[in-house]
Amino acid sequence: MTDIYPSRHAAEPELLPRQDPVVHSAWSNDAPVSAAEAAQFDRDGYIVLEDIFSGEEVAFLQQAAGSLLADPAALDPETIVSEPQSREIRSIFEIHRQNRVMARLAADARLADVARFLLGDEVYVHQSRLNYKPGFKGREFYWHSDFETWHVEDGMPRMRALSMSVLLAENTPHNGPLMVIPGSHRTYLTCVGETPDDHYLSSLKKQEYGVPDEESLAELAHQHGIVAPTGRPGTVILFDCNLMHGSNGNITPFPRANAFLVYNAVSNRLEKPFGALKPRPWFLANRDQPEALTVARGPLNERVPA
Repeated sequence: MTDIYPSRHAAEPELLPRQDPVVHSAWSNDAPVSAAEAAQFDRDGYIVLEDIFSGEEVAFLQQAAGSLLADPAALDPETIVSEPQSREIRSIFEIHRQNRVMARLAADARLADVARFLLGDEVYVHQSRLNYKPGFKGREFYWHSDFETWHVEDGMPRMRALSMSVLLAENTPHNGPLMVIPGSHRTYLTCVGETPDDHYLSSLKKQEYGVPDEESLAELAHQHGIVAPTGRPGTVILFDCNLMHGSNGNITPFPRANAFLVYNAVSNRLEKPFGALKPRPWFLANRDQPEALTVARGPLNERVPA
């Protein structure tokens, strides 16, 4: 298959035009987002949804996240990533398969229907994780496009995936919130450097390959600016798979916790990696035959299956 998004092959980075739509459905009155939200996602590559969960539902999610962090021994050890030079938990992957509340969240219509509309297809969970940035010790996540990694190392063929960050603690301008370069999703920034074997073992703590170069990043930032969406617990930040994003470290006493859910179109199933000898492990990329997510409706904290 021809690689229309080559990366980590050339000696110099390139800024290439996107070759896929951003919004894959035509908006209508029964769409799960407003016309303005659909237009913003198409233009900027992200939108923020507020007040879609009740206070009781937010507390229910926070309790579930707390249980994940409090009992790491109950989790698959492969799915736990610690901070560099620290035993503090940085990320827990596969939360939708290790926690029934997170599974219910991933299937919730208020999220899944939006993903199905924006991607124009049935969807499945490509990856899920709890990102935890502890007070004083939470390290940065450097600038990157998720799609560049998913394409090169996982074999995702096209830009037909998106992420949803469900805020489980208040994200302020000071405690390392997500930062995005709006509009950067329409440019594919290639990276330099051949991918080492088992790159994920180090990249989950600190990314060294698949990292955008500073000159190209500066060009994108000067062209589009930088925005840091913030919000109360329960706020949902959606962003396109190719949107350039990152976050600063957290030197405040206020921890940041977000549940990340990555939805991929069923028609966009993974193939062989486009720039690595072998794919990353199961907890980073769902390589199963994709099955359309069964959408759940109603309050999160009712009828959660055992």
